[in-house]
Amino acid sequence: MGIKNFEEIVGWQKAKELTLEIYRLFKNNSDYGFRDQIQRASVSIMNNIAEGFDRDSNADFKRFLFIARGSCGEVRSMAYIAYELHYIQKSDFHQLLASTEEISKILRGLIKSLL
Repeated sequence: MGIKNFEEIVGWQKAKELTLEIYRLFKNNSDYGFRDQIQRASVSIMNNIAEGFDRDSNADFKRFLFIARGSCGEVRSMAYIAYELHYIQKSDFHQLLASTEEISKILRGLIKSLL
């Protein structure tokens, strides 16, 4: 008995948590371009997992998981800039790094399982 919907995928659940955290951290940030980009990148992680899963094809799912991993890397990269520009505290920075690394590992495992 396998996964029946994308909401059951741990990677999607973790990506949703990350997205909510990104929105919380940057909701009052006045650098609108930065804020919008990091928010879009975080949403892209969870949406690509969902879209790929609902395509009902392992090849499509794998392709969308690669895209989700790329978006995860984008969020991680932007976290460095956010920290260095003092948009976020050190503890939030480390939490973002840990979350994105965890999600990336989960996605890597999912991709390997589809090979």
